[in-house]
Amino acid sequence: MAAYVIADLEVTDPARFAEYRQRVPATLAAYGGRFLVRGGEHDVAEGSWRPRRLVVLEFPSLAQARRWYESEEYREPKALRLAASNTNLVFVDGVQG
Repeated sequence: MAAYVIADLEVTDPARFAEYRQRVPATLAAYGGRFLVRGGEHDVAEGSWRPRRLVVLEFPSLAQARRWYESEEYREPKALRLAASNTNLVFVDGVQG
């Protein structure tokens, strides 16, 4: 069953974050991950959540998403992101067809 990583980022260091953006796609491929949403315009329809930079990643499973997040390949890019942004991030299972 597909699973998703959903992140809301407030970029605090644009130069460092630009380096992160260049490095992360290669780390996703090794774990079957792909971008569904990467920034872009959004419109809050209800509630008080005001995302800044919304990102949605899709993986074949929750286990693969977690493997990617904890992987050696993602270790350095993740450190860049943590230094260059304030992030809220969740893992979520998709629905079973």
